[in-house]
Amino acid sequence: MPQHLLFAHIMLDYPKSHKVDQVDDYHGVKVADPYRWLEDPDSDESRQWIEAQNKLTFGYLNQISERQAIKERLTQLWNYEKFRTPSKKGDRYFFFKNDGLQNQDVLYTLTELDAEPQVVLDPNTFSEDGTVALSGLAITEDASLVAYGISASGSDWKEWKVRKVETGEDLDDHIQWVKFSGVSWTKDGKGFFYSRYDEPNEKTKLEDVNYFQKLFYHRLGTPQSEDVLVYHRPDEKEWGFSGSVTEDGQYLIISVWRGTDRKNLVFYKDLTQPDAPVIELIQDFEAEFDFIEHDDSRFWFQTDLDAPRGRVIAIAIDNPSRDQWKELVPERDDTLQSVGVLNNQFLASYLQDARSTVRVFELNGGFVRQAELPGIGSVGGFSGKRDDIETFYTFTGFITPPTIYRYNLISGESTLFRQPSVDFDPSQFETQQVFYSSKDGTRIPMFITHKKGIALNGQNPTLLYGYGGFNVSLTPSFSISNTVWMEMGGVYAVPNLRGGGEYGEGWHQAGTKGRKQNVFDDFIAAAEWLIAEGYTSTPKLAIAGGSNGGLLVGACITQRPDLFAAALPAVGVMDMLRFHKFTIGWAWTSDYGSPDNAEEFKALYDYSPLHHLKPGTSYPATLITTADHDDRVVPAHSFKFAAALQEAHEGETPTLIRIETKAGHGAGKPTTKIIEEIADKWGFLVRTLSIDMS
Repeated sequence: MPQHLLFAHIMLDYPKSHKVDQVDDYHGVKVADPYRWLEDPDSDESRQWIEAQNKLTFGYLNQISERQAIKERLTQLWNYEKFRTPSKKGDRYFFFKNDGLQNQDVLYTLTELDAEPQVVLDPNTFSEDGTVALSGLAITEDASLVAYGISASGSDWKEWKVRKVETGEDLDDHIQWVKFSGVSWTKDGKGFFYSRYDEPNEKTKLEDVNYFQKLFYHRLGTPQSEDVLVYHRPDEKEWGFSGSVTEDGQYLIISVWRGTDRKNLVFYKDLTQPDAPVIELIQDFEAEFDFIEHDDSRFWFQTDLDAPRGRVIAIAIDNPSRDQWKELVPERDDTLQSVGVLNNQFLASYLQDARSTVRVFELNGGFVRQAELPGIGSVGGFSGKRDDIETFYTFTGFITPPTIYRYNLISGESTLFRQPSVDFDPSQFETQQVFYSSKDGTRIPMFITHKKGIALNGQNPTLLYGYGGFNVSLTPSFSISNTVWMEMGGVYAVPNLRGGGEYGEGWHQAGTKGRKQNVFDDFIAAAEWLIAEGYTSTPKLAIAGGSNGGLLVGACITQRPDLFAAALPAVGVMDMLRFHKFTIGWAWTSDYGSPDNAEEFKALYDYSPLHHLKPGTSYPATLITTADHDDRVVPAHSFKFAAALQEAHEGETPTLIRIETKAGHGAGKPTTKIIEEIADKWGFLVRTLSIDMS
C-alpha cells in the first residue's frame, strides 16, 4: 500500500511496522503473526511505535477545527451535579456525587436525608491527575467502617484499605493482589472475606494469565500474611470464588465461577459454628444460580435452570435433593434481571424488549403489583434489607438523565428524590424502538434516538453502536457524549444483538462460539435497515463498540468494508487465536470457544479481525482506541490490528490508533480523559462523515 496518503490536506505518513517471521501451526493450519513483537508493550521497539502512532494520530486530530467546539460543548454539558442511587447501612445513608467536572465521584454519608452530607472518600485526592480510582466498596453493618478498593491507571488489579466513617482515618489494614473480587464483611465488622491471586511478576503483571484464585478471610488489625485461607482448589486453576455473607451473618455463600460463563456452583459455610466445613450445595456447572437470601434453612435463588429467561426457586439445605426444590416465581415472557428481598417481599427487575419493568411478589411467589416507572427506560437500585419499607432507584433513558426516586414498598408509590439539571432540552429529541430482520430472519429490536423532525433522506450522520456478547444487555441509558452527537445532527442507533442477555440465555447462546457470526449478521442487518429506511447512507454511517464490541466492529469492517464510512473500535478483541494467552482472556472461551480446540479454532479463524484484513482493500476511516495499561483486553490486540490495517488499506481514508497512557480498559477513567477522547472521536467523525456544524 502507499505509505503516504493525502487526506483533508494532511499527509499521513504511517509509522513503520516491521514484520517478523513468526508462523504458528493451528491443527495443521499455518498462520503468520508478523507483528508478534507488539505483544510486549514495554519493549523499546513497542514504545517507539506507540509514540510514533500517537504523534501521527494527534497531529491529525488536532488539525480538525471543529474539535475544540465539540470539546467545549461536552465540557459545558458534563458540568452538572450527578448523583448515584443512595443506600442505607445502620443509621446512615451513603451516596456518590460528582459536582460536575470532578475526575472521580465522591462518596458522602448523612444520617438524615435533608442533613448536610459528610465526605467519606474523595478519590480525587488519590492522585493529581485522577488516574487512581475507587474500584470497590463495602460498609460494615453498623456503618462505622468502609473497606474500599483502589486501582491505578484503569488496571483490574486492586488493593483494599479500611477507613473509619466518622473520622476519615485509615486503619493499617492493607490488602493486595485482588482481582475480580469485592469484599464482604462479617456481621460483627471484625473482618471480611475476599479473593485474590498469588503475587504476580511486577514486570509482566499486566499481561500474565490469571489462574488459581483463592478465597481468604482478613481479620482487622492483622497483616495480610496472617489471613485465613477459606477455600481454594489447586486442582481447578480456572475456578474463581465470590464470597458473600448473608444479611443475618449466619452463612458465607461462595459462588464458584469459571470464566465468563454465567453457569456457577454454590457452596456455603455456617459462620456460627467453629471450624464448620464448606458444603457443596450446587455441584455442577449447568446453570446460573444467584443467591438472593435465606429463610432459616431455605435458600432462595434466581436461576435459569430449565428457565432460559429466569425464575426464583427455594432449596432447603437440610433436604437439598433436586426433587425437593420448590419454584416460587415461575419463568415469564420477560427476562428476569435481578431479585432482592425488601419489606419481606421479592422485588424482581425484568427486561421487556430491553426495557425495564419491576414486579413485586410475596415470598411464596404470589403476585403483588407491577411498579409504575416514570417511562420507557432502565432502572437500577431497589437494594436494601429484608425489613426495609422504602428503597431508592435510578431511572434513565436515552434522553433522560439519571433521576433518583424513593419507592414506598407498602403503597407502591414513587416520589422524586434527585433530578439533575442538564443544559439541554430533551423535548427536542425522541427515541423509538423498531424491529428488523437479521440475515436468517430473526427479529431484532433496535433503539433509535435523534432530533425530532429529521428528514429520512439518507443524509443523516448515524452512529450504530453494538456489543452482542457475554449475556450483556444494552438498555436505554443517558450519555452526554451521545447527546452532543445528536445535537450535531447525528442519529444514535443501538440494536440488541444476539449474544446479549435481552431475551435470556437462549438469546445469549445464539451468539456464542460457532454461532458468533449471528452477532455480526445482526449488526450488518441493522446498518442495512437504517440505510433502506432512509435514516442514513454508507457515506454517513459510522459504527462503534468497545471490548467485545470492538471485536464486533473489527469483524464487520473486515466482512463488509463497503457498508460503512467510519469505524470506532475501542479496546477490542482483535486476535481471536491468541486472546486466551493473556490475563483473563482464557475466561472468554465460554463465549468464543478456544483456538486449542480444532473445531472451535475453525470458527474463530473464520472471523478473527486481525486475520481477515486483505491487502489492497479500501477500508472505512478507522480510529482505533486503546490504552497502554489495559490488562483486561491487552493493547496488543489493537496494536497488531492497527499495524495490519495500515499495511492492508488502499484508499484515502485515515486508519489511525489513539493510545491512551495511564489508563486501562475504561473503568475509573477520569473525566478529563473521557472528554478528550470523545472530542477526538466526534471530531474524527465530523471530518470523515463530512458533517456540517455551521
